[in-house]
Amino acid sequence: MKTKEEILKEIFENDPLGLLNIKPQKSAARTSDERLAASFDDINVFFEKHNREPEPTMSNISEYKLYSTLKGLRENKDKILALKPQDKYNLLQTTTKEITSLDDILSDDVFDILGDDSEGLFTFNHTPTDVERAKADFVARRKKCKDFDKYEQMFEQVQADLASGKRKLIKFYENQLVAGRFFVHNGILLYLEEIQDYEKNKFGKSDGRTRTIFENGTESRMKLRSLGKNLVVNGQGVTQTGEQVNEEFTDSFKQTTEITEDDKEAGYIYILKSKSQNEKIASIKNLYKIGYTSTSVEERIKNAENEATYLMAGVKIESSWLCYNMNAQKFEKLIHQFFGRSCLDIEINDSKGIPRRPREWFIAPLKRIEEAISMIIDERVVNYVYDKENEIIIKR
Repeated sequence: MKTKEEILKEIFENDPLGLLNIKPQKSAARTSDERLAASFDDINVFFEKHNREPEPTMSNISEYKLYSTLKGLRENKDKILALKPQDKYNLLQTTTKEITSLDDILSDDVFDILGDDSEGLFTFNHTPTDVERAKADFVARRKKCKDFDKYEQMFEQVQADLASGKRKLIKFYENQLVAGRFFVHNGILLYLEEIQDYEKNKFGKSDGRTRTIFENGTESRMKLRSLGKNLVVNGQGVTQTGEQVNEEFTDSFKQTTEITEDDKEAGYIYILKSKSQNEKIASIKNLYKIGYTSTSVEERIKNAENEATYLMAGVKIESSWLCYNMNAQKFEKLIHQFFGRSCLDIEINDSKGIPRRPREWFIAPLKRIEEAISMIIDERVVNYVYDKENEIIIKR
């Protein structure tokens, strides 16, 4: 009778298909040497493609990763020696760096804190892809602006306006993305010249192709949404000057001297005088309300004594204008801006006893108000200001 050992021996020796010949599995994980070689291969490929070393460009994460890796390798003698056979472009040759400033010290990682990134320090697995695409679109699509001489003086003027306070930097919101506006991104002034091919994207939001000019002499045809996303992350809006705001308003207020059937009524601009018996109000000389209504003025003021906006008193109509083919609400806004420094500052309790501050009452002679309205209609107002102390309109 065969022993167990003999039986097992026959089984292992009689295996024509090699089912029992089990080979040890080779680990799929790369060794540190393999990772090191692969990271340097990526640097060589970049050099072959661009004919230069990778640079510390924070707007391009992939290039910044290669730059960091190469910087770390150059500071490690053992790795330089190990990679010497692969260094066909002499990228690992080191030179002594002269330290001349604090920036040199801070940027020189002499203690190898960041290392060579062979473990993927700059590999971002959870970065939002839409933001990264927007960054790539923002930077990679720029090219030299061939007609930059047309814009250079304009950029200089905006910078001068910012320095003098005529313009200001403000928080960016997407509703500012209008052709003709200026913005700042990463300290660079840019001009949104035009937006073309408006259409809805897959998310149902309006998008279009822009022509954006940068003060460094480049331009881009990036998508409007890409521009907006980058400005949200690291950008600011640039306000317009007072003159430009006025010009925008008056562009909408052009009228013709003859009214035809095609002209549309836009509403009424009116000037009112208060009949209040309140001494604080009645004692104010040249106090008038300048307002707008889409209905008749008489209809609008019939309940004046019960409304805080009319100082809880009846009013007298001094003048009114029926407006055609114009944005009467913007007209009203412009006239309020023109007399802004003369706005009445008073608190009135409404019919429920709640304190209110009416903002449409101004202290200025009726003649000056009517003069300003005339100047708005014929677009001269952009060249004038109201002198509150002397109660006259003067040239800027």
